[in-house]
Amino acid sequence: MFSFCGRLPEISCVLIMGALFAYNAEAQHRVPLTLAEAEDLAMADEPGLLALRARADAYEDQAVAAGQLPDPVLRVGIANFPIESGGFSTEGMTQAQLGIRQVFPRARSRALQTERLRSMASEQSEHAAARSRDVLATARQSWLETYYWQSAEQIVSESRPFFDDLVTITRSMYSVGRKTQHDVLRAELELSRLDDRLIAAQRQRAAGQAALSRWIGDDAYRPVAMKLPGWGNLPSLQVLRSGLEEHPLLAAADAGIEAQQSAVDLANESYKPDWTLDFGYGYRDGALPNGEPRSDFVSLTVSVDLPFFSENRQDRKLAAALHERRVARESKASLRAGLQSELGSEYARWTELTKRVSLYEQQILGQSAGQAKAALLAYQSDTGDFSDVMRGYIDDLNTRLEHIRLKVERARSYAELANLGGLPR
Repeated sequence: MFSFCGRLPEISCVLIMGALFAYNAEAQHRVPLTLAEAEDLAMADEPGLLALRARADAYEDQAVAAGQLPDPVLRVGIANFPIESGGFSTEGMTQAQLGIRQVFPRARSRALQTERLRSMASEQSEHAAARSRDVLATARQSWLETYYWQSAEQIVSESRPFFDDLVTITRSMYSVGRKTQHDVLRAELELSRLDDRLIAAQRQRAAGQAALSRWIGDDAYRPVAMKLPGWGNLPSLQVLRSGLEEHPLLAAADAGIEAQQSAVDLANESYKPDWTLDFGYGYRDGALPNGEPRSDFVSLTVSVDLPFFSENRQDRKLAAALHERRVARESKASLRAGLQSELGSEYARWTELTKRVSLYEQQILGQSAGQAKAALLAYQSDTGDFSDVMRGYIDDLNTRLEHIRLKVERARSYAELANLGGLPR
């Protein structure tokens, strides 16, 4: 390539290379998008997932900080300095003071605050895991919806030549007096309606690609691979219910309950006092009457809180913490009940869709195609009505589209059950 470019003017080489890059990019854009690839793209650096993980990391760092003692306080000053007359050495109590103060919080408050923040970090981590499942399920749903409308567009496009042939046949038979103008107009009408369905399918496919682009960007506008995932079998409902108990949302609820329990323990700790240790050193200048230098001072003070008036402070804090813990427990119970109900309903839907797909594949598809062909043969032999022909082939088209829709809906139902029951990819 480079030796070839070396024989051309520089601008020609640039144009050729640019055309090759453009061709490669266009070829890459035409590569079918498989469901597995869409899943990988959706899970890579998803902003909502990264935000939840960052929040969990923030709580972990706060937990470490909460377990430390408060910073000591340095105190520097001058005490008892005369303002009327004299100086630093005039009065015996004048001194330069240097002190340090350290607060020791209530007995277990630091450990409990650390536990609370780590529970909150765990809660956010579980929410991140739940978000990961939701993103995977939503990306699957969007891919499957795009797959359906792309398939519908393909089926309708493949059917158009046949309906176009029907228009030609009816016109030919009308020209020799074998059929009426009504048959011609009906054939032309159904062909126009087919074109309208094709436009609607194209619009719906574009809408599905737009929804998918939220998760995978411009790759959503590639054609999807025309193969559904092999999700034919499911574990039993009992197995799925067991998996539901390990759902990240329930684990997040447990972590939230633990955080509220730590808050209750912290509220109980508020009845205990904080302790403060204050150490000071006082330097004195000057001399005593006997000529000896004045002695420096050392002081040590211990301060303690007196939580005597607890009715509207500690009691209220404890009551509020107990209410919040109850909220967390009841919220988890409500969440579990909702997830179990959703699982049972979705499993019933998947079972029904599986039966319907089997019925279509074993009976309805063949019956529909046979009826359409029989109506056409009867019409061509002047023993049938044209409306039966059109009805038969429109029903056959609708049957094939409904068959694809049922398979897609069953796959979408599987995606929801995989989210709820924690099925592996």
